[in-house]
Amino acid sequence: MKNFWLELPKPFFTLAPMYDVTDSAFRQMFVRYGQPDVFFTEFVSVDGLLNDQGRSKVLRELYFKPNEHKIVAQIFGSDPAKFYEAAKLIAGLGFDGIDINMGCPDKTIIKQCAGSALIKKPEIAQAIIEATKRGAPNLPVSVKTRIGYSKPDELENWLGEILKAQPALLTVHLRTVKEMSKVPAHWELAPAVVALARQAGVLIMANGDIGTLAEAKIKAESFKLDGVMIGRGAFGNPWFFSGQTDISHRQKLEVAVEHSAMFEDLYGSTKTNQELFGGHTKNFAIMKKHFKAYVKDFPGAAPLRAKLMEAKNASEVKAIINHHLVSQTLD
Repeated sequence: MKNFWLELPKPFFTLAPMYDVTDSAFRQMFVRYGQPDVFFTEFVSVDGLLNDQGRSKVLRELYFKPNEHKIVAQIFGSDPAKFYEAAKLIAGLGFDGIDINMGCPDKTIIKQCAGSALIKKPEIAQAIIEATKRGAPNLPVSVKTRIGYSKPDELENWLGEILKAQPALLTVHLRTVKEMSKVPAHWELAPAVVALARQAGVLIMANGDIGTLAEAKIKAESFKLDGVMIGRGAFGNPWFFSGQTDISHRQKLEVAVEHSAMFEDLYGSTKTNQELFGGHTKNFAIMKKHFKAYVKDFPGAAPLRAKLMEAKNASEVKAIINHHLVSQTLD
């Protein structure tokens, strides 16, 4: 097996997998303005991937462009046998690795005994890792999880069980499932997490509340991490991994236009979408969460954002922002 994680310069910095966020349109903004060492896809259901009727739609979420390498497919589910089959399928799609989601706190995912529900079922979690490895023997299989389900002090038992299965890399969101993202990440627990990983001989990455690349570098050095993953800190900021922090509001608005056009081309009712995904589109309303991130902290941001929330397509976004740029003076 070629484990690309071992070949990356340390520390490495990655863009977190986020549902309805880290699609190819979003990733392409980072390709253009500051690419991370590794991208992850949105998480994909192994059940959907193996369903004859649902597969074509699910494969849309696994689409990537050649300039997005290194890129890892993230999957979730609860049945080791399905992870084996899904891994075999993914191995033929050109990905650099597979990541297993064992940390999603969404209630609908937990009801499926998937995501963070696996924290309460370590024996199944181990079986899933082993099955995924067998299904894709030439790809590194990593795991993303949290420090525990209800209490931070669960981390030693839970992570210890995961590490027995020897994933290629372990990423730990430094919060419990119950905490969601409502409390500060427990960076004080990073030394314990790193010690467990080092003892098992597994690469370790952490994430939670990272606002800048400089901060990520400090965390990596301070806690001897192999890497740091960035999630919400990269919203509306495709320059994050370049280290640039002096981005003007005008630049952000121009990228919002660019991002909207890319999203519509890939996921709207377009020729591109028909050719790539057979007409499986996404709702343009997904862009609203991005507008909230691109359009803030400058005079007139609130009314502009409100107008963008009503936009139905990329052309309307462009017209609204261009009108604003002509009528306002932005730094």
